[in-house]
Amino acid sequence: MTPLVLGPTAIERAAAPELVLAAVRDALIAHARGRTTVPPPLHLQFPEAGGDCHVKAGWVTDASDFTVKIATGFYRNPAAGLPTNHGLVCVVSARTGGIRAILDDGGLITARRTAAAGALVTHAMARPDAATLAVFGTGEQARLQVEWLARLRPLDTVLVHGRSQEKARTLCGQFDALGLHARPAPAGEAAAADMVITTTPATAPVLRAGDIRAGAHVTGVGTDMPHKNELPPALFARAALIATDDHQQCLDHGDFGRAVRAGATADSSDTPVGLLLERPVERPDGAITVADLTGVGALDAALASAVLRALAP
Repeated sequence: MTPLVLGPTAIERAAAPELVLAAVRDALIAHARGRTTVPPPLHLQFPEAGGDCHVKAGWVTDASDFTVKIATGFYRNPAAGLPTNHGLVCVVSARTGGIRAILDDGGLITARRTAAAGALVTHAMARPDAATLAVFGTGEQARLQVEWLARLRPLDTVLVHGRSQEKARTLCGQFDALGLHARPAPAGEAAAADMVITTTPATAPVLRAGDIRAGAHVTGVGTDMPHKNELPPALFARAALIATDDHQQCLDHGDFGRAVRAGATADSSDTPVGLLLERPVERPDGAITVADLTGVGALDAALASAVLRALAP
């Protein structure tokens, strides 16, 4: 049987926010409950080209399909007028092993499932009255994290911190067009927001632990490969609650693992984010909470299958 090949236009049309949020939430809960199969990711780096690639596979127990995904990030591409991210998802029957579809999505599945995961977890872990959001980074994922969190809770102010002031101002303009009050901010001011989301390919911490104020929540989504690092170990030492999307992945190449190896926290101090989505915990108003998200293959599987069902029922 010839696999169905679907391009970015059709996939974008099917991957509506409601579908994505529901698929990602259910997959995170299933993963937390041990109802998924997720092998360790494969990583490749291309230092001379300023790029990297990861390959992830995943299956949600009893689902009719599993997926294998290739996702790349080449961070010098924008200077040449090219998109930073590319990728595709191969959907395979878990009953026959046949290739059902190739989603030539250009990285859209990865981008939207990452945005949904970050927004869901930030919303669940932040104080109910938290309304000031800071985003570190000025790329596609920075934009998506803010836009998708705004679907879940009202945001009074959005602070944008990036290496390029021009890009930060441009991103703020996009948020302003959506009715969000946004402005560029230095790192120290941004880190003092009610909610902080980091979305960079950084290899060293982008903020200082001491700048995070009591009662704040921080979500890191950029540390998806071993050489990356966004959050300092000292932040985890200050946290009353630490959540991870995958315990072993975050130990291996997440900021949580760096904190464990630095002696800032114990390797058993984390809680699966899916459990917090299923049953949020009460948090003292002054508590600092941290989520480390490294990207789970089961989310790709759940979302790709949902998209395929929408396009080829």
